[in-house]
Amino acid sequence: MLKYLKYIYKTYINKQMLILLALGFSSGFPYLLVFGTLTLWLKQAGLTLAIIGTFSLVKIPYSVKWLWSPLIDNIKLPYLHKLGRRRSWAMVIQILLLTAIFVMSCIDPAQNSALMAILACVTAFLSASQDIVLDAYRVECFEKNPDEQANGVAIFVLGYRLGLIYSGAGALYFAALYDWNVAYKFMAIGALVGLVAMIYANEAVTYQYKKQKQRMKDFLNTSVVAPFKDFIKKQHWGWIVVLIFTYHLSNAYVNPLLNPFYDDMGFSKIEIANVMKLYGMIAAIMGGIVSGLIITKIGLKKGLLYAGILQCLSTMLFSLQAIYGHNMPLFIIVVTVENFISGMATTALVAYISSLCNKAYTATQYALLSSVMGASRDIFSSTSGVVAQFLGWKIFFIVSALMSLPSLLIIYFLIKDKR
Repeated sequence: MLKYLKYIYKTYINKQMLILLALGFSSGFPYLLVFGTLTLWLKQAGLTLAIIGTFSLVKIPYSVKWLWSPLIDNIKLPYLHKLGRRRSWAMVIQILLLTAIFVMSCIDPAQNSALMAILACVTAFLSASQDIVLDAYRVECFEKNPDEQANGVAIFVLGYRLGLIYSGAGALYFAALYDWNVAYKFMAIGALVGLVAMIYANEAVTYQYKKQKQRMKDFLNTSVVAPFKDFIKKQHWGWIVVLIFTYHLSNAYVNPLLNPFYDDMGFSKIEIANVMKLYGMIAAIMGGIVSGLIITKIGLKKGLLYAGILQCLSTMLFSLQAIYGHNMPLFIIVVTVENFISGMATTALVAYISSLCNKAYTATQYALLSSVMGASRDIFSSTSGVVAQFLGWKIFFIVSALMSLPSLLIIYFLIKDKR
């Protein structure tokens, strides 16, 4: 036991990992502000489940961020580029993100849901742009030590989860104590975490910008076409894309409606926040760390398969909650198990996507592949509200759990194929 504790301390307690922890927080906290936390605000503002479900479309920027990732990868910012390619972009985006969330805090969705949707789209665009930069920075941190990539992913995902707790449970606390507008003002402050981290961070890779004329002439070929051509050279690349799209599908489909579901079960904002903070956070942290250690021992694809199977089963647990309603012990168990398994599955999938990236096209390829992952979460899940209204909560969660089965079959095939 002491041996493993020393290994964990040596692996995770250092400057690089602590910076990745902070950057993971910065990447994670905006997401619920246009997703789960926002859906509860919308429900309590009187909007219908169908309308709330369609709000998933405001997160489309997460799914198409590959469109502008080559620009972020290659364009240098005036004056600020001396800080480094990744650091300069990250710092500018984080300042804009703080501003956008603060403006959201000044809107009443009951009176102007359209304006709220527009502001949520802007926030999602900035958050997705930040993801492009931070994901590329994380991958580049382990260019010389690729075997440590899974551990880097685990600590980044841990930070991401802490960001989700901040904008999930934290926002609910503030909303209960004050109101939703005040809560979102506090949430805007979260952008400062990533900003401070980037001030202390070192640029992972030194990048030589091309001359302006040459860059403009060759931009499409070297920055857009080449990354795509490089990826499709991989064996079974088409199946890999389907795998990435469907792996988180069961989890992604239910997430937009979890807070409205908890509200229907009779749980208060404080009860939801307490369970998410005390149990969900610890479970997600442990799940991510355990996943990183398991992958190191048994391999990436097997870890991906086992975590995916558990993810489907954990989604079905919500059906039990739908049957028993306001049952606090069951609620704690369901949230704890779901967060632990979700932490495992997220770490496994992010590590797998990272392993597919060519270091010559890190930002563009990672943005492309993570956009495929996000498409199921941000576009397909927009129908979840209508489906839940039609099927009812119990059947809805069972049907959602089965949506990730195609990815498990593909992973099994890839494990068996030794080519």
